[in-house]
Amino acid sequence: MSKRCVFIVLDSIGCGELPDAHLFNDVGAHTLGHVAEHMGKFKIPNLLQSGLGNIEGIPQLAPAENPTANFGRMIETAMGKDTATGHWEFVGCVPDEPFKTFMEHGFPDEILDEFIKKTGCGGVLGNKAISGTVILKELGEEHMRTKKPIIYTSADPVFQIAAHESVIPLETLYDWCKIAFDIVIPHGLSRVIARPFMGEFPDFKRTHNRYDFTFPPPKETVLDRLSEAGIRVTGIGKIPSIYANRGISDDIHTDGNDDGVQKTLDCIGDRSGLIFTNLVDFDSLYGHRRNPIGYGKAIERFDTQLPGIIDALDDGDLLIISADHGNDPTYRGTDHTREYVPLLTVVKGGPTGTDLGTRSTFADIGATIGDFFNVDWNIGESFLDKL
Repeated sequence: MSKRCVFIVLDSIGCGELPDAHLFNDVGAHTLGHVAEHMGKFKIPNLLQSGLGNIEGIPQLAPAENPTANFGRMIETAMGKDTATGHWEFVGCVPDEPFKTFMEHGFPDEILDEFIKKTGCGGVLGNKAISGTVILKELGEEHMRTKKPIIYTSADPVFQIAAHESVIPLETLYDWCKIAFDIVIPHGLSRVIARPFMGEFPDFKRTHNRYDFTFPPPKETVLDRLSEAGIRVTGIGKIPSIYANRGISDDIHTDGNDDGVQKTLDCIGDRSGLIFTNLVDFDSLYGHRRNPIGYGKAIERFDTQLPGIIDALDDGDLLIISADHGNDPTYRGTDHTREYVPLLTVVKGGPTGTDLGTRSTFADIGATIGDFFNVDWNIGESFLDKL
Protein backbone atom coordinates (compact mmCIF):
# COMPACT_ATOMS: atom_id res chain seq x y z
CA MET A 1 0.00 0.00 0.00
CA SER A 2 1.27 3.48 -0.82
CA LYS A 3 1.87 6.27 1.68
CA ARG A 4 -0.62 7.19 4.37
CA CYS A 5 -0.90 10.27 6.58
CA VAL A 6 -3.52 10.63 9.31
CA PHE A 7 -4.15 14.17 10.52
CA ILE A 8 -6.53 14.46 13.47
CA VAL A 9 -7.78 17.85 14.66
CA LEU A 10 -8.87 17.83 18.31
CA ASP A 11 -11.22 20.73 17.75
CA SER A 12 -10.47 23.67 20.11
CA ILE A 13 -7.86 22.07 22.43
CA GLY A 14 -5.66 25.17 22.78
CA CYS A 15 -2.64 25.23 25.08
CA GLY A 16 -2.20 28.80 26.31
CA GLU A 17 -2.78 32.39 25.24
CA LEU A 18 -0.94 33.65 22.18
CA PRO A 19 1.19 36.81 22.48
CA ASP A 20 -1.55 38.78 20.70
CA ALA A 21 -4.39 37.39 22.85
CA HIS A 22 -5.05 40.89 24.19
CA LEU A 23 -6.27 41.90 20.75
CA PHE A 24 -9.00 39.27 21.06
CA ASN A 25 -9.82 39.90 24.75
CA ASP A 26 -8.46 36.44 25.56
CA VAL A 27 -5.65 37.18 28.02
CA GLY A 28 -5.35 34.31 30.49
CA ALA A 29 -7.07 31.68 28.36
CA HIS A 30 -5.58 28.17 28.51
CA THR A 31 -7.98 25.44 27.40
CA LEU A 32 -5.85 22.40 28.16
CA GLY A 33 -4.32 23.76 31.34
CA HIS A 34 -7.56 24.90 32.89
CA VAL A 35 -9.33 21.65 31.98
CA ALA A 36 -6.50 19.75 33.68
CA GLU A 37 -6.88 21.89 36.81
CA HIS A 38 -10.61 21.23 37.01
CA MET A 39 -10.19 17.50 36.47
CA GLY A 40 -7.80 17.00 39.38
CA LYS A 41 -6.88 13.40 38.56
CA PHE A 42 -6.63 13.84 34.82
CA LYS A 43 -6.33 10.33 33.34
CA ILE A 44 -4.58 10.79 30.00
CA PRO A 45 -1.59 8.41 30.27
CA ASN A 46 -1.22 7.83 26.54
CA LEU A 47 -1.23 11.51 25.58
CA LEU A 48 1.23 12.23 28.39
CA GLN A 49 3.51 9.40 27.29
CA SER A 50 3.32 10.80 23.75
CA GLY A 51 4.77 14.08 25.03
CA LEU A 52 1.75 16.33 25.56
CA GLY A 53 3.17 17.46 28.91
CA ASN A 54 6.56 18.12 27.33
CA ILE A 55 5.13 20.93 25.23
CA GLU A 56 6.23 24.37 26.38
CA GLY A 57 3.68 26.31 28.40
CA ILE A 58 1.59 23.49 29.90
CA PRO A 59 2.86 23.26 33.50
CA GLN A 60 -0.35 21.52 34.57
CA LEU A 61 0.74 18.34 32.76
CA ALA A 62 3.66 16.11 33.68
CA PRO A 63 6.38 15.65 31.03
CA ALA A 64 7.32 12.16 29.88
CA GLU A 65 10.89 10.97 30.35
CA ASN A 66 10.95 9.23 26.96
CA PRO A 67 8.09 10.57 24.81
CA THR A 68 6.71 8.16 22.25
CA ALA A 69 5.91 10.94 19.79
CA ASN A 70 7.47 14.23 18.74
CA PHE A 71 5.97 17.33 20.28
CA GLY A 72 5.64 21.10 19.96
CA ARG A 73 3.13 23.89 19.66
CA MET A 74 2.03 26.23 16.89
CA ILE A 75 1.15 29.90 16.45
CA GLU A 76 -1.77 30.99 14.30
CA THR A 77 -0.55 33.82 12.10
CA ALA A 78 -3.93 34.70 10.57
CA MET A 79 -5.91 37.27 12.53
CA GLY A 80 -8.74 35.05 13.62
CA LYS A 81 -9.74 32.29 15.99
CA ASP A 82 -12.48 30.62 13.99
CA THR A 83 -12.72 27.20 12.42
CA ALA A 84 -12.22 28.20 8.80
CA THR A 85 -9.23 30.46 9.47
CA GLY A 86 -7.41 27.81 11.49
CA HIS A 87 -8.10 24.96 9.09
CA TRP A 88 -7.21 27.05 6.06
CA GLU A 89 -3.88 27.98 7.62
CA PHE A 90 -3.14 24.28 8.19
CA VAL A 91 -3.12 23.77 4.42
CA GLY A 92 -1.24 26.93 3.51
CA CYS A 93 -4.00 29.48 2.93
CA VAL A 94 -3.73 32.52 5.20
CA PRO A 95 -6.49 35.04 4.40
CA ASP A 96 -5.27 38.56 3.61
CA GLU A 97 -8.15 40.11 5.55
CA PRO A 98 -10.00 38.79 8.60
CA PHE A 99 -13.61 37.78 8.22
CA LYS A 100 -16.36 40.00 9.64
CA THR A 101 -18.35 39.21 12.76
CA PHE A 102 -21.67 40.58 13.98
CA MET A 103 -21.29 40.15 17.73
CA GLU A 104 -22.59 43.49 18.93
CA HIS A 105 -25.88 44.11 17.16
CA GLY A 106 -26.61 40.96 15.17
CA PHE A 107 -27.19 41.00 11.43
CA PRO A 108 -28.42 44.20 9.74
CA ASP A 109 -31.88 44.50 8.22
CA GLU A 110 -30.52 44.36 4.70
CA ILE A 111 -29.33 40.77 5.30
CA LEU A 112 -32.39 39.56 7.17
CA ASP A 113 -34.92 41.24 4.87
CA GLU A 114 -33.37 39.60 1.82
CA PHE A 115 -33.20 36.23 3.60
CA ILE A 116 -36.87 36.41 4.61
CA LYS A 117 -37.96 37.46 1.13
CA LYS A 118 -35.99 34.80 -0.74
CA THR A 119 -36.83 31.92 1.61
CA GLY A 120 -40.45 32.87 2.26
CA CYS A 121 -39.93 31.85 5.89
CA GLY A 122 -42.26 34.57 7.19
CA GLY A 123 -39.77 36.10 9.61
CA VAL A 124 -36.96 35.06 11.93
CA LEU A 125 -36.29 34.75 15.65
CA GLY A 126 -33.19 35.66 17.62
CA ASN A 127 -30.64 37.55 15.51
CA LYS A 128 -27.96 37.92 18.16
CA ALA A 129 -24.67 36.46 19.30
CA ILE A 130 -25.41 33.68 21.76
CA SER A 131 -24.64 30.06 22.60
CA GLY A 132 -26.53 27.67 20.35
CA THR A 133 -27.84 25.62 23.26
CA VAL A 134 -28.92 28.69 25.22
CA ILE A 135 -30.91 30.10 22.34
CA LEU A 136 -32.79 26.81 21.97
CA LYS A 137 -34.02 27.10 25.55
CA GLU A 138 -34.89 30.73 24.96
CA LEU A 139 -36.64 30.48 21.60
CA GLY A 140 -37.24 26.78 20.87
CA GLU A 141 -40.89 26.82 21.95
CA GLU A 142 -41.64 30.00 20.03
CA HIS A 143 -39.97 28.50 16.96
CA MET A 144 -42.20 25.42 17.16
CA ARG A 145 -45.29 27.61 17.52
CA THR A 146 -44.45 30.14 14.78
CA LYS A 147 -42.33 27.91 12.51
CA LYS A 148 -39.90 30.82 12.11
CA PRO A 149 -36.21 29.84 11.95
CA ILE A 150 -33.85 30.87 14.74
CA ILE A 151 -30.99 33.00 13.47
CA TYR A 152 -27.88 33.60 15.58
CA THR A 153 -24.14 34.15 15.41
CA SER A 154 -21.04 34.05 17.62
CA ALA A 155 -17.51 35.42 17.74
CA ASP A 156 -16.99 33.39 14.57
CA PRO A 157 -17.95 34.90 11.20
CA VAL A 158 -20.97 32.64 10.87
CA PHE A 159 -24.70 32.84 10.08
CA GLN A 160 -26.40 29.98 11.93
CA ILE A 161 -29.93 28.75 11.31
CA ALA A 162 -31.54 26.53 13.95
CA ALA A 163 -34.75 24.62 13.23
CA HIS A 164 -36.59 21.67 14.77
CA GLU A 165 -36.52 18.74 12.38
CA SER A 166 -40.24 18.08 12.88
CA VAL A 167 -41.10 21.72 12.08
CA ILE A 168 -38.77 22.49 9.19
CA PRO A 169 -37.60 19.46 7.17
CA LEU A 170 -33.85 19.06 6.77
CA GLU A 171 -34.10 19.53 3.01
CA THR A 172 -35.83 22.89 3.52
CA LEU A 173 -33.31 23.95 6.17
CA TYR A 174 -30.42 23.13 3.86
CA ASP A 175 -32.10 25.03 1.01
CA TRP A 176 -32.47 28.06 3.27
CA CYS A 177 -28.79 27.80 4.18
CA LYS A 178 -27.85 27.83 0.50
CA ILE A 179 -29.95 30.95 0.00
CA ALA A 180 -28.38 32.57 3.07
CA PHE A 181 -24.89 31.70 1.82
CA ASP A 182 -25.33 33.77 -1.33
CA ILE A 183 -26.59 36.66 0.79
CA VAL A 184 -24.06 36.75 3.65
CA ILE A 185 -20.74 35.77 2.06
CA PRO A 186 -20.46 39.15 0.26
CA HIS A 187 -20.86 40.75 3.70
CA GLY A 188 -17.64 39.16 4.94
CA LEU A 189 -18.80 35.96 6.65
CA SER A 190 -17.14 32.60 6.07
CA ARG A 191 -19.90 30.07 6.79
CA VAL A 192 -23.60 29.39 7.05
CA ILE A 193 -24.37 26.56 9.45
CA ALA A 194 -27.51 24.45 9.53
CA ARG A 195 -28.29 23.68 13.20
CA PRO A 196 -31.16 21.17 13.29
CA PHE A 197 -32.47 20.02 16.65
CA MET A 198 -35.04 17.67 18.15
CA GLY A 199 -36.86 17.07 21.43
CA GLU A 200 -39.23 19.06 23.61
CA PHE A 201 -38.70 22.03 25.92
CA PRO A 202 -36.58 22.22 28.05
CA ASP A 203 -34.66 19.25 26.63
CA PHE A 204 -34.02 20.32 23.06
CA LYS A 205 -30.95 18.57 21.61
CA ARG A 206 -28.99 19.50 18.52
CA THR A 207 -28.71 16.56 16.12
CA HIS A 208 -25.74 15.35 14.09
CA ASN A 209 -27.42 16.58 10.90
CA ARG A 210 -25.52 19.85 11.18
CA TYR A 211 -24.08 20.98 7.88
CA ASP A 212 -21.64 23.80 7.15
CA PHE A 213 -21.88 25.78 3.91
CA THR A 214 -18.44 27.32 3.63
CA PHE A 215 -16.77 29.90 1.44
CA PRO A 216 -13.93 28.04 -0.30
CA PRO A 217 -10.32 28.95 0.50
CA PRO A 218 -9.43 32.02 -1.57
CA LYS A 219 -6.02 30.60 -2.45
CA GLU A 220 -4.62 27.28 -3.55
CA THR A 221 -4.02 24.79 -0.74
CA VAL A 222 -1.86 21.72 -0.32
CA LEU A 223 -5.09 19.69 -0.58
CA ASP A 224 -5.44 20.95 -4.16
CA ARG A 225 -1.87 19.88 -4.91
CA LEU A 226 -2.43 16.43 -3.40
CA SER A 227 -5.58 15.90 -5.45
CA GLU A 228 -3.86 17.07 -8.62
CA ALA A 229 -1.11 14.53 -7.93
CA GLY A 230 -3.68 11.74 -7.70
CA ILE A 231 -3.36 11.33 -3.94
CA ARG A 232 -6.60 10.39 -2.21
CA VAL A 233 -7.78 12.96 0.37
CA THR A 234 -10.43 11.64 2.75
CA GLY A 235 -12.26 14.25 4.84
CA ILE A 236 -13.92 12.94 8.00
CA GLY A 237 -16.42 14.95 10.05
CA LYS A 238 -16.75 18.60 9.11
CA ILE A 239 -13.47 18.69 7.17
CA PRO A 240 -15.04 18.56 3.68
CA SER A 241 -17.46 21.41 4.42
CA ILE A 242 -14.67 23.60 5.86
CA TYR A 243 -12.94 23.49 2.47
CA ALA A 244 -16.18 23.53 0.46
CA ASN A 245 -15.13 20.03 -0.69
CA ARG A 246 -12.23 21.49 -2.69
CA GLY A 247 -9.28 19.15 -2.81
CA ILE A 248 -11.35 16.46 -1.06
CA SER A 249 -11.83 13.03 -2.66
CA ASP A 250 -14.17 11.47 -0.08
CA ASP A 251 -16.67 13.12 2.30
CA ILE A 252 -17.44 11.00 5.37
CA HIS A 253 -20.07 12.24 7.82
CA THR A 254 -19.71 11.53 11.54
CA ASP A 255 -22.01 11.44 14.56
CA GLY A 256 -19.66 12.70 17.26
CA ASN A 257 -16.13 11.94 18.39
CA ASP A 258 -16.44 8.19 18.87
CA ASP A 259 -17.90 7.77 15.40
CA GLY A 260 -15.17 10.02 14.00
CA VAL A 261 -12.46 7.86 15.57
CA GLN A 262 -14.10 4.65 14.34
CA LYS A 263 -14.42 5.96 10.80
CA THR A 264 -10.80 7.09 10.91
CA LEU A 265 -9.81 3.55 11.90
CA ASP A 266 -11.98 2.14 9.11
CA CYS A 267 -10.26 4.37 6.59
CA ILE A 268 -6.79 3.46 7.88
CA GLY A 269 -7.74 -0.12 7.21
CA ASP A 270 -8.80 0.29 3.60
CA ARG A 271 -7.03 3.23 1.96
CA SER A 272 -3.87 5.25 1.57
CA GLY A 273 -3.37 8.99 1.04
CA LEU A 274 -4.35 11.71 3.49
CA ILE A 275 -7.01 10.86 6.09
CA PHE A 276 -8.04 14.20 7.61
CA THR A 277 -10.37 14.09 10.62
CA ASN A 278 -12.00 16.73 12.81
CA LEU A 279 -13.31 15.62 16.22
CA VAL A 280 -15.75 18.41 17.00
CA ASP A 281 -17.29 17.39 20.32
CA PHE A 282 -14.57 19.04 22.41
CA ASP A 283 -15.61 22.37 20.93
CA SER A 284 -19.33 22.05 20.32
CA LEU A 285 -20.41 20.02 23.35
CA TYR A 286 -18.02 21.24 26.03
CA GLY A 287 -16.04 24.35 25.04
CA HIS A 288 -18.94 26.50 23.92
CA ARG A 289 -21.09 25.15 26.73
CA ARG A 290 -18.38 26.02 29.30
CA ASN A 291 -18.23 22.52 30.73
CA PRO A 292 -14.63 21.81 31.81
CA ILE A 293 -15.41 18.43 33.36
CA GLY A 294 -17.20 17.21 30.24
CA TYR A 295 -14.30 18.57 28.19
CA GLY A 296 -11.79 16.71 30.34
CA LYS A 297 -13.71 13.44 30.13
CA ALA A 298 -13.83 13.77 26.34
CA ILE A 299 -10.04 14.14 26.28
CA GLU A 300 -9.75 11.11 28.56
CA ARG A 301 -11.94 9.17 26.14
CA PHE A 302 -9.72 10.08 23.19
CA ASP A 303 -6.69 9.09 25.26
CA THR A 304 -8.06 5.54 25.50
CA GLN A 305 -8.50 5.46 21.71
CA LEU A 306 -5.05 6.77 20.81
CA PRO A 307 -3.19 3.42 21.12
CA GLY A 308 -5.68 1.78 18.75
CA ILE A 309 -5.09 4.51 16.16
CA ILE A 310 -1.33 4.08 16.37
CA ASP A 311 -1.59 0.26 16.27
CA ALA A 312 -3.68 0.50 13.08
CA LEU A 313 -0.93 2.36 11.24
CA ASP A 314 1.72 0.68 9.14
CA ASP A 315 5.42 1.39 9.57
CA GLY A 316 6.25 4.57 7.71
CA ASP A 317 2.77 6.10 8.12
CA LEU A 318 2.65 9.68 9.40
CA LEU A 319 0.33 10.65 12.28
CA ILE A 320 -0.30 14.30 13.16
CA ILE A 321 -2.50 15.46 16.06
CA SER A 322 -3.25 19.14 16.63
CA ALA A 323 -6.05 21.68 17.13
CA ASP A 324 -7.46 24.63 15.21
CA HIS A 325 -7.92 27.21 18.02
CA GLY A 326 -8.76 27.31 21.72
CA ASN A 327 -12.10 27.26 23.52
CA ASP A 328 -11.32 27.54 27.22
CA PRO A 329 -14.40 26.19 29.05
CA THR A 330 -13.45 28.16 32.17
CA TYR A 331 -13.20 31.50 30.35
CA ARG A 332 -15.78 34.24 30.18
CA GLY A 333 -18.32 34.16 27.38
CA THR A 334 -19.00 31.13 25.22
CA ASP A 335 -16.65 31.61 22.29
CA HIS A 336 -13.29 30.48 20.98
CA THR A 337 -10.08 31.71 22.58
CA ARG A 338 -6.88 32.88 20.87
CA GLU A 339 -4.28 30.27 21.88
CA TYR A 340 -1.29 28.22 20.86
CA VAL A 341 -2.28 24.73 19.72
CA PRO A 342 -0.45 21.52 20.60
CA LEU A 343 1.39 19.40 18.07
CA LEU A 344 2.04 15.67 18.46
CA THR A 345 3.40 13.74 15.52
CA VAL A 346 5.20 10.54 14.67
CA VAL A 347 6.26 8.48 11.69
CA LYS A 348 5.46 4.98 12.86
CA GLY A 349 8.66 3.08 13.40
CA GLY A 350 10.70 6.28 13.29
CA PRO A 351 12.53 8.20 16.02
CA THR A 352 10.54 9.93 18.76
CA GLY A 353 11.11 12.44 21.54
CA THR A 354 12.09 15.39 19.34
CA ASP A 355 11.05 18.82 20.60
CA LEU A 356 9.68 20.56 17.50
CA GLY A 357 9.55 23.83 19.44
CA THR A 358 7.14 26.65 18.73
CA ARG A 359 6.19 26.60 15.07
CA SER A 360 5.61 30.06 13.61
CA THR A 361 2.51 29.08 11.64
CA PHE A 362 -0.12 26.35 11.38
CA ALA A 363 0.99 26.08 7.74
CA ASP A 364 3.98 23.97 8.85
CA ILE A 365 1.54 21.05 8.96
CA GLY A 366 0.58 21.50 5.32
CA ALA A 367 4.25 21.84 4.38
CA THR A 368 5.03 18.59 6.21
CA ILE A 369 2.15 16.75 4.55
CA GLY A 370 3.26 18.02 1.15
CA ASP A 371 6.82 16.92 1.89
CA PHE A 372 5.63 13.50 3.02
CA PHE A 373 3.76 12.90 -0.25
CA ASN A 374 6.50 14.49 -2.38
CA VAL A 375 4.28 17.19 -3.87
CA ASP A 376 5.60 20.62 -4.74
CA TRP A 377 4.48 22.93 -1.90
CA ASN A 378 6.50 25.72 -0.30
CA ILE A 379 4.17 27.51 2.14
CA GLY A 380 5.21 26.85 5.72
CA GLU A 381 8.26 24.94 6.92
CA SER A 382 8.21 21.14 6.88
CA PHE A 383 9.33 19.35 10.04
CA LEU A 384 9.40 15.93 8.33
CA ASP A 385 13.19 15.80 8.51
CA LYS A 386 12.97 15.94 12.31
CA LEU A 387 10.70 12.90 12.54
